[in-house]
Amino acid sequence: MNHPLLQAPAGPRCMKALLTALVAVFALLVAANNVTDYNSNFQFVQHVLSMDTTFEGNRLMWRAIDSPWVHHLAYWLIIAMEFAVGIISALGARALFAARHAPAAQYRGAAMLASWGMVLGIALWFGGFMAVGAEWFLMWQSEGWNGQQAAFRFIMCLFGTLLFLNLPEAGPAPADETH
Repeated sequence: MNHPLLQAPAGPRCMKALLTALVAVFALLVAANNVTDYNSNFQFVQHVLSMDTTFEGNRLMWRAIDSPWVHHLAYWLIIAMEFAVGIISALGARALFAARHAPAAQYRGAAMLASWGMVLGIALWFGGFMAVGAEWFLMWQSEGWNGQQAAFRFIMCLFGTLLFLNLPEAGPAPADETH
């Protein structure tokens, strides 16, 4: 078959655009769900920050935050980051697809935009949920409000997409790159 999507580098470039678009869809759905069903995941943030379901008598309870306005602020920051991941990834996917036949230097610029979407997502779910939530606020001690497994799945999907996105291209360069 001699279809343009099966020829290098357009094929892998389209695959990278598709995976980036899926990251965008995922992040935008998470953000939209958190806005439209605000209370469901707000309770998660509230319990994690309050540390009210951690082990009895732990010595790190001084870290707990019981202020409702801080709970809401933290949740809105999470939602804003989710929207940012989705929007930047969507713009990156669009740029990747538009640059699928472009010279390598132009394509790398599009890939950088898409990469920022992945990196922001990793910052949110690895930095925010795994480092801050799980370790600072001891989310790992909670049976009911432990989001580590879900965060880890998100992080791995983002890391995998980021790695694939930044793999060097194999095969011949696009024809217009010699000009």
